[in-house]
Amino acid sequence: MYQKKDGAYREAKSQGYRARSALKLKQIHNKFRILKSGTTVIDIGASPGGWTQVAAEKVGPGGKVIAVDIVDMEPLDMENVTFIKGDIMDEHTIERIREIAGEVTSVISDMAPKTTGIADLDRGRSAILASMALEVARKTLKPGGIFLTKIFQSAESEELFLEMKQEFAYTKRFRPPSTRKRSVEMYLIGKGFRMPAHEQGLEDEHQSESP
Repeated sequence: MYQKKDGAYREAKSQGYRARSALKLKQIHNKFRILKSGTTVIDIGASPGGWTQVAAEKVGPGGKVIAVDIVDMEPLDMENVTFIKGDIMDEHTIERIREIAGEVTSVISDMAPKTTGIADLDRGRSAILASMALEVARKTLKPGGIFLTKIFQSAESEELFLEMKQEFAYTKRFRPPSTRKRSVEMYLIGKGFRMPAHEQGLEDEHQSESP
């Protein structure tokens, strides 16, 4: 009932989006330009598909969006979207993503835990999900790539932000204007992914072996 009275919810629905969170992604993109035309985006925890819709619009027909979730997502009538049902902690899921995605420019995640009302527990679970998303980014992003994740504000969110500072040239905390005032959620943005030195060495080795 609350959602139906929510202005952001009504606006998202009027624009054809499946969730009010689509407006948040549009606001983040408008400020930080995280979705580039013709590139590949991985959307983690994609269901019901609001973020996937926005990402697919922004990358355009020359780009693609790999939507991943452990639960089913109703198909989208968008040719540049591929859905993978799978657990992002399962290496088989990561391999399927790599096979389809190729070079990945952006990894985005709007994952959130089912809240219990116990603040410390909810914040801890949110931090675990954001950490999982960052691990996918580490495994799939090309050098210079972009990472975006939702997280509840906490000591753990600051720890994750400090980790990101070591791995991205630019980092920022951000609360989109459409975020509910009472919400503890925020978004962490990383741009300019620095591939770990040992992985860079492996890539150089493979290149030198190529005919």
